[in-house]
Amino acid sequence: MTLSLYDATIPSNIQILGAVDGLIGKAEAYCAEQGIAPADLIEARLAPDMLPFGYQVKATVEHAVGAINGARSGSYSPNLDPWPSDFAGLRAKVREGIEALKALDPAEVNALADRDTEFRFGETAMPFEGADFLLSFSQPNFYFHASTAYAILRAKGVQIGKRDFMGMPRIKR
Repeated sequence: MTLSLYDATIPSNIQILGAVDGLIGKAEAYCAEQGIAPADLIEARLAPDMLPFGYQVKATVEHAVGAINGARSGSYSPNLDPWPSDFAGLRAKVREGIEALKALDPAEVNALADRDTEFRFGETAMPFEGADFLLSFSQPNFYFHASTAYAILRAKGVQIGKRDFMGMPRIKR
């Protein structure tokens, strides 16, 4: 079996974004059960110098959909807009991301492999080929933010486990 750039990125991003959607649901239910204000979880951090749960959720979509758009245009810069401040907004962002990924044409994603793509943040510029940008920069960032969102909820007492992080594996049918 040949593994394409599309195969190496998009299906797993959809899987994990589905899991992040589930995490949002568990966080919302936990707040309701415990009488906790939603903002207490959405703004929760693992450490004072880390960004909160809401940002982590937003960043998963950014490093999935935003990275593809950056590879398309040849330049990617982090989206610094605020993250949604409620569970409905976070859920909508994730679901929009899933739908955007599902709508991608595999041939279009595969064609990004050799495309020059530059990461820009302030004065920092890092040149990549498209496949290296997606696989060595955005994909690790995607998983970092997804696992950090999971860890924040665990640290706050939300009853979640590994299956909640993994989502629905693509099993043979």
